[in-house]
Amino acid sequence: MKTIDSNTIDKGQLLQAGLDVDCIKRLFARLEDDVAACKYPGASIAMARHGQVVVSGNFGQARLATSEMPAQRADSNTLWLLYSQTKPITSSAIWLLAERGELSLHTPVAYYIPEFATHGKENLTAYHLLTHQAGFPNAMVPEEAWADHELLRQSVCDFTLDFEPGSKVFYHSYAAHWVLAVLIEAITKKDFRQFIGDEILKPLALNDFYVGVPESQQHRLAGAYHCPDANQNTNHLADINFDKKSFYQSGMPGAGGYASASNVALFYQMLLGLGTLHGTRLLSPHMVQYATRNHTEDRIDHFFGAPMHRAMGVHVRGNTPTIRGLGSTATPETFGHGGVGTSYSFADPASGVSFTYLTNSRLTEPTHSKRLDEIVTMAHAAINLI
Repeated sequence: MKTIDSNTIDKGQLLQAGLDVDCIKRLFARLEDDVAACKYPGASIAMARHGQVVVSGNFGQARLATSEMPAQRADSNTLWLLYSQTKPITSSAIWLLAERGELSLHTPVAYYIPEFATHGKENLTAYHLLTHQAGFPNAMVPEEAWADHELLRQSVCDFTLDFEPGSKVFYHSYAAHWVLAVLIEAITKKDFRQFIGDEILKPLALNDFYVGVPESQQHRLAGAYHCPDANQNTNHLADINFDKKSFYQSGMPGAGGYASASNVALFYQMLLGLGTLHGTRLLSPHMVQYATRNHTEDRIDHFFGAPMHRAMGVHVRGNTPTIRGLGSTATPETFGHGGVGTSYSFADPASGVSFTYLTNSRLTEPTHSKRLDEIVTMAHAAINLI
């Protein structure tokens, strides 16, 4: 059930971009095999260099058949749930505000949102939030706050600390980026979803990328599934928590973005271009370099039990023997982010190549990390120019 966009398999284009044709074919074959083996219903990949998508592919089904609806094939029109691959987009809005002088990354959030200082959070900064050192990794906001942003502001201000900000690296699945969303709204007086759309996505012409999906585009969305037992690959269960209108529209800032693989790869091309894509400068080289460098060195991320080399919205390969998601063979400066149990993207400054891999079913560990290292390493193997 493979679907490949027309004109994407172009040997001359691949060679000109420094990508090995046989390696790309091998990667496509691997994804075909994974879908045929029911490891996930569908997938999409894209590789880009010099600001252009060089190769892309869509595989399998975007949505499984139900009693009401037939199966929906994955194609170039499909928008995939990014889960935590949303975090770099939300983070980039903070980088932009900092660059414009509208906030300081190292000034307490409470300076901009006075009531945030409650429960010992008076010294917590945007830097702590961006680098997963904020101190409330498991905090949640109520679902009602997705649409009621006054309640959202109240909810994040009421977060309590599990540890002193800056004292630990501990991945914040949702909480830190909800605070960043409220911070964006406090400074700009705009809904964070509108700000991200107007100031990040539209200028870059990323027209297949949404943080908060309008109803007119919801027919394009891939389903959200999970596979509780990796040994039972056919048992992909629909996850209503991530597959309903209130979630689509929420634009959950740490987990609710939807996009094509090509648009995600192009966002990373902007970062590899030191803030510029297709002649549009979004960020300065200094900000991109600061935001994508390793700020936590080899400190253990207590969520993963291993170093994650946190930058400010992405994480970096570094020099540890292995690294989650970015590929063991990646250059030390390679950076990117993943989505829970489904996907990963990387940007390699040494070659200028970005790569995005998206699927629509969450796999359990260790199966997920194993397949990530295999597939992402295959992508690195296709890069001939360093």
